[in-house]
Amino acid sequence: MVKPVVIVVGADKGGVGKTTVSRTLLDYFSNNTVQTRAFDTESPRGTLKRFHPDITEIVDMTTTADQMKIFDTLNSGLSVTVIDARAGLLSSALGSLRDIGFLDAARSGQITFAVFHILGPSIASLDEIAETADFMSGAKYFLVKNFINDTQFFQWDQSTYNSYFHRIKYATELTIPKLDAMAYEQVEVASVPFVDFVANKGRRDEPANYSFVLRGYVRHWLANVWSEYDRINLTELTGTKSVTRGGEH
Repeated sequence: MVKPVVIVVGADKGGVGKTTVSRTLLDYFSNNTVQTRAFDTESPRGTLKRFHPDITEIVDMTTTADQMKIFDTLNSGLSVTVIDARAGLLSSALGSLRDIGFLDAARSGQITFAVFHILGPSIASLDEIAETADFMSGAKYFLVKNFINDTQFFQWDQSTYNSYFHRIKYATELTIPKLDAMAYEQVEVASVPFVDFVANKGRRDEPANYSFVLRGYVRHWLANVWSEYDRINLTELTGTKSVTRGGEH
């Protein structure tokens, strides 16, 4: 039986582009033929589910019943579970994972666990690192600087950067580059995965008429994002290897 892989994407600060990163992860695993499912914790409305409705379920991760939907089904045959944690939920979600014994299972090697901690530009966002790091024993910890919202990490002078990042020896840094604003908006309007926008496909794989120029911007951006995932050997979490270069369709 394939060892379950659980990836939590989150932050305690809002507006840092967590769902965008989750969407790129789902596209990346799909492109590498890795079976994946997702949970959208933006209950009851959901955001991730709008883009990946076939594999995403909306849950309230603060309730025991919905925690059971996620963690009692890890051996369902799907090797990767992506959890898009809503704003402000990361610390409490990790606390719940500790309380149910999930973190112990990860430390003992029964489950592969990774956290994509999406950072904002402020010192307050960096302050989250110390709290989150307490839960990361036995987990893969990725610190993600996300420029998708035209974020400028202006408050991170070198000494401040070093004081936060160097205290966590096992963390890996990632950078998500900025996507052209009009291209990003058009993918939002289309409500399709990035890979479908690039392939000029609408819902239900019907042919679409997206702009050649905007598709090009998304293709180039997605390739850069996936190169970051290749750099950290993300598919190795699932026991597979990357089979294609990102964004090439």
